[in-house]
Amino acid sequence: MLNNELHSSIRAGEQDRRDGLKPGNRFLGRVVACNGARATIAAIAESGETSLTELWSVGRLISISVGRNRVVALVYSMQTASSEWGEEANNIFRIEVELMGEVHMGPEGREEFSAGISQYPYLGAIAHRIRTADLARIYDSGRSDSCIIGKLTQDESLDATIHVPSMLAKHFAIVGTTGVGKSTAVTLLLNKAISADPKLRVLILDPHNEFAAAFPDLAVVIDTDTLDLPFWFFRLEEFAEVIFRGRPAPPDELDMLRDIIPEAKKAFRGGGGDGVVRRQTEKSSITADTPVPYRIADLLALIDERIGRLEGRNDKPHLRSLKVKIASAINDPRYHFMFSSNTITDTIQDTIARVFRIPGDGRPIATFQLAGIPSEVVNSVASVLCRMAFEIGLWSNGGIHMLVVCEEAHRYVPADPSLGFLPTRQAIARIAKEGRKYGVSLGIITQRPGELDPTILSQCSTVFAMRLANDRDQDIIRSAIPNSSTSTTSFISSIGNGEAIAFGEAVSVPMRMRFSRIAEERLPRAHGIIDRIDEDHPPTVDLRAIVSRMRAINGPDISSFQQSYMAAQSTEAQRWETELGAAAESEPEQGFSEPQPEIEPYRPDMLPRAAAPVNPELERFNQIRQQLLNEPSATDQAQRRPPPADPAPGERPRQGSLRESLLKRPLGSIIRKP
Repeated sequence: MLNNELHSSIRAGEQDRRDGLKPGNRFLGRVVACNGARATIAAIAESGETSLTELWSVGRLISISVGRNRVVALVYSMQTASSEWGEEANNIFRIEVELMGEVHMGPEGREEFSAGISQYPYLGAIAHRIRTADLARIYDSGRSDSCIIGKLTQDESLDATIHVPSMLAKHFAIVGTTGVGKSTAVTLLLNKAISADPKLRVLILDPHNEFAAAFPDLAVVIDTDTLDLPFWFFRLEEFAEVIFRGRPAPPDELDMLRDIIPEAKKAFRGGGGDGVVRRQTEKSSITADTPVPYRIADLLALIDERIGRLEGRNDKPHLRSLKVKIASAINDPRYHFMFSSNTITDTIQDTIARVFRIPGDGRPIATFQLAGIPSEVVNSVASVLCRMAFEIGLWSNGGIHMLVVCEEAHRYVPADPSLGFLPTRQAIARIAKEGRKYGVSLGIITQRPGELDPTILSQCSTVFAMRLANDRDQDIIRSAIPNSSTSTTSFISSIGNGEAIAFGEAVSVPMRMRFSRIAEERLPRAHGIIDRIDEDHPPTVDLRAIVSRMRAINGPDISSFQQSYMAAQSTEAQRWETELGAAAESEPEQGFSEPQPEIEPYRPDMLPRAAAPVNPELERFNQIRQQLLNEPSATDQAQRRPPPADPAPGERPRQGSLRESLLKRPLGSIIRKP
């Protein structure tokens, strides 16, 4: 994209010639000290006038005439000689500048800017206001595909341009405190990047759900309601982070997962078939990290098999604990994006096509809203997405240009190695270090660069530094940018909102600029924020909907996993019953023992459980016994029995024995007649 206004300014500046030493033009002072990097300029304000001194603002560029060349210098400090200001007197002041480069005549006979200096200023050299044409030459990248992102702070008639391919080739970062306009700058840069490279695919990790409003026509919003990120996408460490809810995984349970997950994957792919299929499956080298589907029911069945059948079930508490944690994750409605009914089939192509916008269908941006995802699994989700973005670029042989934008990046790659999630740090670091080789770019946005891993920040060759109030954050920016200096970044703490200092590959020299404004309806904002509140018609809030979302009552249907889990449990119960039956049959039969004296039965309404099943042989024996003893049945006895009389002291109640009753009865009444 050509910067027509910038080149027009260059042509107009050719007519801007210095008129000797006429006061009020560009004559400001003379060089009184100089070393290899800095110079000191002395100037005078006659009769307290400030018409010239206002051109010495900190952060502005000036020009020093050295022969036919003009050395460009940046003002970073100024003070009067007496530390006072006289209203009617001549005020002498000193200006400290840093030498940035020079404008010289090029081989083709045209003036051009270079960062090096061939002739340093001499004592007494004239310093003056820089020409508009020189400013245009300094900030002109000289490339036809540069994009306009704003205006120069020093001269708002000139456009601030960057070279987008250079910015994306070696990553970029936007740093600034809260409220300075980082999200707006990201929106502007992404729009320019999409315009410059239509093949670009952008994935935004959006922890505040605010970028959906910024790209209504270019982005697809992925939230917890529309996300299907199957659990088998996760590597072992990522899956363990979900199962153990962000806590360190016990080694025994982690080792068990490492052993049984490959078996569950082989079972899903038919590994339990004949020998030929089994050998082919073993050759495929399926590990716990291979992204192939498997069933949670198979995983639980394998855990039950490790626990044991009958003996030693109480000797393996770590396996029972692992089984409980997996079942808890399955039944948690907040994890429905991992364990929904759509995640037990091989949907990897559909998921990649939706999340990474391949082919895109006119919407090359995917805003991945992380606000609704449980905090204990956010790191795992970010790790999966960043890792897959790199692998897509790697295995596509550079056919897909991917940009991963990490908002609040200090949460994923903190400076303290003991904090954060190691797989997430490794995935982002791999993109930062190797992504440019495979067409995968990284965009880092953070408000605390001091808490960000300095290795990640140093890989960003283009940095947009907005206002930073923290001294440590400012020091990190200075140390992360090789070509930066104290003078360049000394005023970062005081620049305005929407203003930034751009460094790096995308610009020729450090540039103080102000981002262009974005239409109000395309500003990034969190969903549900109300800009204006009408006092006559206040907004209505449905507390029931809020509470239901807090409790995840209206979660999706996860009955398929629950049914598979219950089926596994019923299969286990049937296996136990079969084994118990076999064990009972193998026991030797016991001899007949004389029945114990009858105990008075409870009434049926007093029994706490259902009646036991009726045994026909036992029932026939009881009937014969009642006939012999001439006793009523148990039910009649319970209904008609009078209250028992209290026995005499020391006397025990006596009943007739079975032998005596048999002797008193005729033999014909005992034998069953045909």
